Amino acid sequence: MPGAILRLQSVTKRFGTVTAVDRIDLAIERGEFFALLGPSGSGKTTMLRLIAGLEQPDEGSVVIDGRDVTALPPYARHIGMVFQNFLLFPHKTAGENIVFPLRMQRLARAERDERLAWALKLMRLDGLADRYPNEMSGGQQQRVALARGLISRPALLLLDEPLANLDRELRSEMEVEIRRYQKELQIPFIYVTHNQEEALTMSDRIAVMHNGAFEQIGAKTEIYTNPATAFVAGFVGHANRFEGRLLELSGSMARMDWKGTTMLVPKPRDGRPGGAVQYAIKYEDLEVTRGVNGFDPADRNWLAGTLRDVIFKGQTANYIVVLTDGSEIIVSSATHGLDLQPSEAVVVHWPVARGACFQV
Repeated sequence: MPGAILRLQSVTKRFGTVTAVDRIDLAIERGEFFALLGPSGSGKTTMLRLIAGLEQPDEGSVVIDGRDVTALPPYARHIGMVFQNFLLFPHKTAGENIVFPLRMQRLARAERDERLAWALKLMRLDGLADRYPNEMSGGQQQRVALARGLISRPALLLLDEPLANLDRELRSEMEVEIRRYQKELQIPFIYVTHNQEEALTMSDRIAVMHNGAFEQIGAKTEIYTNPATAFVAGFVGHANRFEGRLLELSGSMARMDWKGTTMLVPKPRDGRPGGAVQYAIKYEDLEVTRGVNGFDPADRNWLAGTLRDVIFKGQTANYIVVLTDGSEIIVSSATHGLDLQPSEAVVVHWPVARGACFQV
């Protein structure tokens, strides 16, 4: 990326015998909203701390805006950071919390006041500058933390699960707000989260981390619809998984055996007949009906079972089907037009080109 604001080159971090970040290469463009997504222990927060200068890499380099900052402390890197617990000073007002980084930089009073007015307006905190954190709602405290991270006009802003402690409704509101701030300011954001919905809602690109390494980097639509590994297929979105044996390859498709049933699935990368494979198909790619209605096996896979339960979610519902072998499969579908009842015999079916298959 010629316009990259951040470059990580073979960055590695070890804690004793544990490699938390393993030879990471990454470039992030100016104006990009980038999400680091992964489960707890995947290395995403350690990587953010390496970018911030809160940890030093054992190997590799960190380059921000064309400058090697690997050996520089956090205050010399020209970055902003927003933490999960906000870390507001309880004895300082909202305004004092926001301008704190400018005081550390010894900016003149007039410039501090000008930037504070800008930050308060941006974050919709007008009239709240004299309130203390304990006099503010969780959403207002979050906006103060964001304003503090942005007031110094950093080269990039790092956000470490900043919405984790908010309730669901407020979290949804702040997802929209944070993306609005980023698009308005065009400052690159690097957002760490284990919540796939947050990453998919806000980011332009996503890196899925697992065991200290990247499983896949790409546009959020690519990550969701075309997972590169079995881990990504299972972690991003909700998927049913079938483990079986590859029978044969034919063009872009393959046949796999799952407990005596033959399925037609997308061809796995490096798949070989006779090898073990895992096939993942997302809940929403499936349909459930009372019969097969003359399905062509070249176009659709189908499995018979019994409807065990319907989990109502508003406009959609999860239909839990027990297959003839006793295993369960989940179908996410619109509630409108489906009048299926528990204990009914049903068929789960889907287009053969959907889902992803992986050699295991």
